[in-house]
Parts: sequence; structure tokens; C-alpha cells
Amino acid sequence: MTHPTPTLDSRLVGLTHYASRTLLERLLARTGTTFDQSVALRALADHGGTLEHTALVARLRDGLKIGDEAVARTAVDTLIAEGLLEIAQERVSLTDRGRDLSDGIQAGAREIASRLYAGIPQEDLETAGRVLTLVLERANADLAAA
Repeated sequence: MTHPTPTLDSRLVGLTHYASRTLLERLLARTGTTFDQSVALRALADHGGTLEHTALVARLRDGLKIGDEAVARTAVDTLIAEGLLEIAQERVSLTDRGRDLSDGIQAGAREIASRLYAGIPQEDLETAGRVLTLVLERANADLAAA
């Protein structure tokens, strides 16, 4: 019995997202970090460890499509309260503990990705990347227009 070649569609993208996110959530559970908090840590790490508080909250809100800004603000403020971030003059920075946590999460996420993408030809990954980027751009445009 042969199986038909799957077609890329929203259902397949969603199922893939939820399966891979569940793997990441298991890693995060061991660190006591929520997904939203991990995204905030990653955003800071990607920007040299420092961003304005409002920019970090906006990046989290927009990136995760969080409807209520208070949810994004709570994720950031909890990291500050836990000593993983520090705030001075409205700029939020990773503390040494925050950087260590972020580095550990990113290393774990890379290991998960390495397993999931193992053996897939580079050209297939590049094609999938182009297609998903285009779909994301279109979805973001639709959301902006709404």
C-alpha cells in the first residue's frame, strides 16, 4: 500500500507546529520557563541582550499574535521579578542567570531541531523555508488588514 504525497496546507503546518512545540515545552518545563518567557529571552539574546521594555513587549505580542498586551508584559515582568532580566532606564537586559538560561534553552532547542530535520536534504529545507515565509507574509498582511 502506498501513501499519497502529503500536500502542504494549514492542517499539516499546524500539526507540525504542535508536535515540535510539545517537544520544546518539555524542555521548558525542566527549566521552569513558559513558552512566552522563552521567546522573550530569545528576542533579547538575538538583539545583543538589551532592548527597550516596550519594544520587547511589542516583539512578544506581535510575534506570538497575543491579543492582550498584558499577557506579553506579564511574561517580561515575571522574568524581571525572577532576576533573569534587569531593567534600567526603560531598557531590559539579560542578567548572567538569564543569559545562561537562554543559552541552555537554545542549545536544547537546537538538539531537538537536529533530530527533527536530520536527513532532510538542504534544498528541501530551503524550499520549505521559502514557502512558509511566503505564507507567513500573507497571513501577517491579512492580520494587518483586519
